[in-house]
Amino acid sequence: MDQLVTLDALALSASIRSKEISCREVMQAYLDHIEKINPLVNAIVSLRPAEELLGEAKRADQLLAQGMYLGWMHGMPQAPKDLASCRGIPTSKGSPLSSLKPDLNDAICVARVREAGAIFIGKTNVSEFGLGSNSYNPVFGVTRNAYDTSRIAGGSSGGAGAALAMRMLPVADGSDMMGSLRNPAAFNNVYGFRPTQGRVPYGAGGELFLQQLSTEGPMGRTVADVARLFATQAGYDHHCPMSGDTDVTGDAGQLERDFKGARIGWLGNYDGYLPIEEDVMALCEAALSDFTDLGCKVEQCQPDYPMEKLWETWLVHRHWLVGGNLGACFADPAQRGLLKPEAQWEVESGLHLTAADIFRASAARSDWYRAIHKLFEQYDYLLLPSAQMFPFDTATKWPRKVAGREMDTYHRWMEVVIGPTLAGLPAMSVPVGFGTNGLPMGMQIIGPARDDLGVLQLAHALEGLRPWASQAPLAVARGI
Repeated sequence: MDQLVTLDALALSASIRSKEISCREVMQAYLDHIEKINPLVNAIVSLRPAEELLGEAKRADQLLAQGMYLGWMHGMPQAPKDLASCRGIPTSKGSPLSSLKPDLNDAICVARVREAGAIFIGKTNVSEFGLGSNSYNPVFGVTRNAYDTSRIAGGSSGGAGAALAMRMLPVADGSDMMGSLRNPAAFNNVYGFRPTQGRVPYGAGGELFLQQLSTEGPMGRTVADVARLFATQAGYDHHCPMSGDTDVTGDAGQLERDFKGARIGWLGNYDGYLPIEEDVMALCEAALSDFTDLGCKVEQCQPDYPMEKLWETWLVHRHWLVGGNLGACFADPAQRGLLKPEAQWEVESGLHLTAADIFRASAARSDWYRAIHKLFEQYDYLLLPSAQMFPFDTATKWPRKVAGREMDTYHRWMEVVIGPTLAGLPAMSVPVGFGTNGLPMGMQIIGPARDDLGVLQLAHALEGLRPWASQAPLAVARGI
């Protein structure tokens, strides 16, 4: 295995800019590595022809020789999530209903990465239309976990998480509605950051005002890499009226902060409300001592809010938004049959909602935000597990039980992630080690609205104590 692929994104960037290594060398190393590793996990899809990519890398070298440096991602291989448009590559969304013609335009976050100099090699695999935290679909199949290929990689950014862990990408993008940046990060021992709602412009195209649950964001093997990619993605764009600016610059020095005396609230399993596997809780609870070692004061806390009501609120919002996005497909009997049953259920449930239902759910969501804001009057940051269970077998589409409790929907097993989403808060999944089964797990660091920098700083401080993400999967460690 070429050691170039093991470099973190910022180290790779510095080596390219100083001309220690050429962009063509980097591209060849990644393509060779992908050829060996990708069949194990099926993370990268729609891979472009090698000759085209090597030609683009050669042109990137020529630009450098002429003194033209495009940005920190100059010549760096990238593969956007297969929900985001990328000029020249099809966006399948994991569905046979999608056109396989190459896109003509970039999504905003993709365009910003392109402007920073990246070369797009293909896409990363997703769950069908991004629905569900298991990245399988009828177009490309299932993505497997980097640490145990018999298990799932999570989703819907599962391809991104597995590709990043397997060193097939130096840094990766994803999107997060129901933990789709956080869950794959936890399952693949990397960092996944869901920013404050609006910090990364979403789209463009389509409906601009109501889609306020999902956001795009970065993933990386170091917090510094995540911060740098986030700084590239984030910032106002006039195509997205709900977008806003950010104070994260991506400079390494900006991440340094003393957390002595910081107040941390541990939400745990919401006082027994959430079923969470015992070993998951044990890992997260053991990690609390790391925050204490940083000088933080950690206390158990609970929001003053009925958690079952939060789930009901979530269902209304999700049915409404998914139904709006896929309603036309569902209305056509020929297309409906090509939607997975879980997608059909979402749309059909949305058809029964009234305007009053949606308003009540929005009011309940507002109450949830106020309850969380009340906690932030007492605590600087909050902690939650990133998932309720470890990655399960790829033959299972979704688990019917978690910690002995029945799951009544295909996504209830990831209920732990909906709180930050509904409140629009920044939340980052940080690795907390490996269970007795050898599988990785993560924990969410949640900050108050717009404190994206603080969340990144706390994650960076924790990384200094416990650099779990440096422990590569066995296939990578053996140099396969």
